[in-house]
Amino acid sequence: MSADRAFAITWTETALKLVEAIADQRARRVITQRADQLARSPGQQGKPLIGELAGFRSVRAAGQRYRIVYRVERREITVLIVAVGRRRSGDKGDIYELARKLLRQGLLRR
Repeated sequence: MSADRAFAITWTETALKLVEAIADQRARRVITQRADQLARSPGQQGKPLIGELAGFRSVRAAGQRYRIVYRVERREITVLIVAVGRRRSGDKGDIYELARKLLRQGLLRR
C-alpha cells in the first residue's frame, strides 16, 4: 500500500461522546485536528499499546495532556478512533484504564 494513501477516520460512538464531554473547546478542536492527521501513515504515528490493549495505538494530543486511542484497519483503509481522554497515571479516570474497561465490557472490538 502506498505510504501516501489516505485512510478514512472513523469515530466510535463512545469516542465521540468522550470528546463532546471535554469542556475546553480549544482542546476539543486540537484533538479533532490531531485525529485527522492520522489519515496519513497512522501506523507510524503514536505508539503501539501492550497488554489488554495490544492491537491499539495511542497518540498524544492537546498539549500532551490527552491521548487518542485508535486501531488501524488496513483492509478497510480506516483509522478507528475508539477512545479519547486525559492521561492520569495511577488514576481510575486514566484514558488507558477507561479503554481497558471498555474492552472488557465488549464495547471495543479488536
